[in-house]
Amino acid sequence: MSGRWKVLVVDDEMIVREALVDWFMKAGYDVEGADGGQAALDMLDRKDYDFIFLDIKMPEVDGFEVLDYVKTNCPNSMVIMITAYGSIETAVDAMKRGACDYLTKPFEPGDLACLLERLLQQKRILDENAILREQVASRVRCEDLIGASHCMQQLFELIKQIAAFDSPVLLRGETGTGKELVAKAIHATSERCAGPFIPINCGAFTETLLESELFGHESGAFTGAKRTKKGRLEMAEGGTLFLDEIGEIPLKMQIDLLRVLQEKRFHRVGGNTDIPIDFRLVCATNRDLKKEIERGAFRQDFYYRLNVIELEIPPLRARIDDIPVLAQHFLERIRKETNRPVAGINQQAINVLKNYPWPGNVRELENAVERAVVLAKGHFLTKDDFAFLFRNSAPDLPHSLRENEKQHIERILNLYGWNISKAAEALEISRVTLHSKIKHYNLISCNNRSGGSQG
Repeated sequence: MSGRWKVLVVDDEMIVREALVDWFMKAGYDVEGADGGQAALDMLDRKDYDFIFLDIKMPEVDGFEVLDYVKTNCPNSMVIMITAYGSIETAVDAMKRGACDYLTKPFEPGDLACLLERLLQQKRILDENAILREQVASRVRCEDLIGASHCMQQLFELIKQIAAFDSPVLLRGETGTGKELVAKAIHATSERCAGPFIPINCGAFTETLLESELFGHESGAFTGAKRTKKGRLEMAEGGTLFLDEIGEIPLKMQIDLLRVLQEKRFHRVGGNTDIPIDFRLVCATNRDLKKEIERGAFRQDFYYRLNVIELEIPPLRARIDDIPVLAQHFLERIRKETNRPVAGINQQAINVLKNYPWPGNVRELENAVERAVVLAKGHFLTKDDFAFLFRNSAPDLPHSLRENEKQHIERILNLYGWNISKAAEALEISRVTLHSKIKHYNLISCNNRSGGSQG
C-alpha cells in the first residue's frame, strides 16, 4: 500500500486509537492519531488528510462538530465515523450530514480491510474526476476562450461565478463571437461537467423537425418514425442543454419549452408518458429579443424565464488587444494541421489585423489566418498575406459615410482603451466633439457595460 494516502484517527479511547493507528501503519499508510475533537481540529488546521476515522462520542468537541468542520474546510477528505454497535442510527445520521461510511466497535481487521478497499476505489474515482474536470475546464478556457483584454477577463470571472448555479443563462452577442465556446466553458466549470453538453442550433431545422429533435418521438408518431427516438432534452439529462439561435424558435414551441422549464418534465412527440428531466439551460442569440417581443415574435414570459443571467459576449473590435494572441493561437493550430512551415506573423501584418473591423468576429479571424497560412509564400505572414480582407470587403461596402465614421471612431476608442483624450487626439477632433459622436452613435465600451468609466 502506497504511503501517499494520509489517515487521521480521532478517538478519545486510547486502546481503539492505537489499534487503528498500528493497523494503518503496518499497511503502509501515513497515519496520525488525535485523542479528541479539539486535537483533531488543531491538526486539520495544519494538514490535509485523505481519510479521517472519527469517533462520534467524545468530551468537549464531539464527532459531529469535527465532521461539520471537515465538510466546510476539507471537502476532499473522506470521513468514516466510529461508533459502538448499539449506536448505528447515530452513525447513519452522520452519513446524512456528509460522512461516507461508518465502522462499529469492536471491529475485526478483515472488516477494516474491506472498508478501506471500497473507500480507496471511491477516492480514486473522485480524484480522477477532479483531475478531468480541471483539465476540461483548463482546455476550454485556455485553448478556446482566449483573451487578456479587460472585457474577456470580466467574462472569465462571470463564468466562474455563475458556473456554481443551475440558473438559466442567456448569451448575447454578434455572430462569430464564440457564444458556444462560452456555453461550453460554463458547463466545464460547473458541477454538471461530468454530464453531457448537448448543443442544438434552433435555426437549422424546420418547426416539425425541431420539435422532434428537442422532444424526441415515439414509434409511429408520424410518417417515417419507425422507432422511438430520444430528443436533445432527454440526452442532456444531468448535463447542459445549449440552445443556439433561441430567437428562431416558433411561438408554439416557446410555450412547450416554458412548460418544460417550469415542470421539469416533458413527453415525446406522439407519447403521453411524462419523462422527468434534470439539466441546465444555456441559450444564445444575436437578436434583440426585446424588439422581437414588441413585434410579437417572442413570448415575454419565455424571455424572462431564459434571461435569469445574461452575459454579453464582446465583439472582436471591442477587444483589439486580443487579436495578436488569437491570431498566433490559430496559426499554431492550423500550422500543425496543414504541416505548413509558417513560424509567425510579423508586426505589419498584426497592425493590419488590428485595424480591420472584423464584422465576422473571431470566426472570421480564424478563417482569415487559415487562408493566409495555406497560401503563405514565406515563413512569416505579412500584410500582403491578408490583403484579401480588404479586397473582399470592397463589394460589400455600400456603407454610408455615417457607418464608416461610426466604425472608425469605435475602432480608435477601443485601440486607446476608451481614453477620450488620446482617442480625440488621434481622430484630430476635440473631446467635446468626440463625446457628442459617442452619444450620437450610441457607442458603449466594454468597461462601461460592466460598470466602468470612460475616463
